[in-house]
Amino acid sequence: MSKEIEISKIAIFDDKEIRKGVIADEWVFSVIDVVAVLTDSENPRNYWNMLKKRESEHGIQLSTFCVQLKLISKDGKKYLTDAANTESLFRIIQSIPSRKAEPFKLWLARVGKERLDEIEQPAKAIVRAKNYYSIKGYTSDWIQTRTASIDARHQFTDVLKESGINEDKEYAILTNEIYKSTFDLNAQEYKSYKELKKSDSLRDNMTPLELAATIFSEATSTEIIKKTNAKGFTEDKVAIQKAGKITKEAIKKIEVETKEKVITKDNFKHLDTLEKRKKLAQKSLPESENNLKE
Repeated sequence: MSKEIEISKIAIFDDKEIRKGVIADEWVFSVIDVVAVLTDSENPRNYWNMLKKRESEHGIQLSTFCVQLKLISKDGKKYLTDAANTESLFRIIQSIPSRKAEPFKLWLARVGKERLDEIEQPAKAIVRAKNYYSIKGYTSDWIQTRTASIDARHQFTDVLKESGINEDKEYAILTNEIYKSTFDLNAQEYKSYKELKKSDSLRDNMTPLELAATIFSEATSTEIIKKTNAKGFTEDKVAIQKAGKITKEAIKKIEVETKEKVITKDNFKHLDTLEKRKKLAQKSLPESENNLKE
C-alpha cells in the first residue's frame, strides 16, 4: 500500500474521539482532533490554522511535523487531514496551553507502547482485540470467529503484496471482489443491506456464519494466488473470482440444508455505545491518569 497506510480507527480520550491510522507500523493521529481535545474549541480547525500562523511568526513551522492522511469524517467519507506521530504530537502540544496536556501525553505514550508491543509480539494485538470485543458484549463464539477472520485477512493482504499489489485503490477493489464474487454484493451494498453507515465496520457486524464464509473465501483466494503464482492486479482478481465461486457454491448447500439465508440483516450496532467506548478508552490509560479521572 502507498505509504503503508492502515485503515483509520478511533481512539477516545476525555470522552472525545481521536481519529488515527498507521504509517510504517507507527500510529499517527489527527492533529485537529487532538486540538479539539486539548482546547475544547468550537472550531478546532480554525484554532489549528491560527496556531500554525502564530508559530510561523517565531520561525517554527508546525506543518513540518505533520503528514497528510486520509481519515474518515463524520459524513462517512475520507478527507486528507494533518496527522502526526507520537513524537511530533509532543512537539505540537508544547505550543498549546492546556491543563489536559500532561494527561494526554501519558495516554499518548501508552497508546504508542501498545503499538510497539503489537509489532514485537503480534499475539498481543489478538489478545487485546478479544478483550475489546468482550467488553462490547460479543459472544465468545463470535469473538473466536472474528479473530480468525483477522488472521485470514492478514494472510490474504500479505499474499496480495507479494504478488505485486501496492496501491490502496487496488487493495480496496480486490477486497470488494471478495464480497461480490462470494455474496453478490460489494462492500457498500452489503453495508446498506445491513443498514450500516459507510464508516461502520462490515465485519464487526457480520454473523459468525457470514464471517466464516468470508474467511473461507479469503483463505481460498490466498491459496489459489500462491499455487498459480498469480502476479499483479488482473491475475489476482481472476484467482479471487474463482475462490468466490467455490465459496458461493458452499453457501448454497448450507442454505439448502438450513433453509435459511447465510446473509442476514442482523448487525451489532447496539453493542457500539459511547459508554462502552469510554470503558475501552480507560483500559488504554496509564494507572496515573485513571487516578486523575476518578
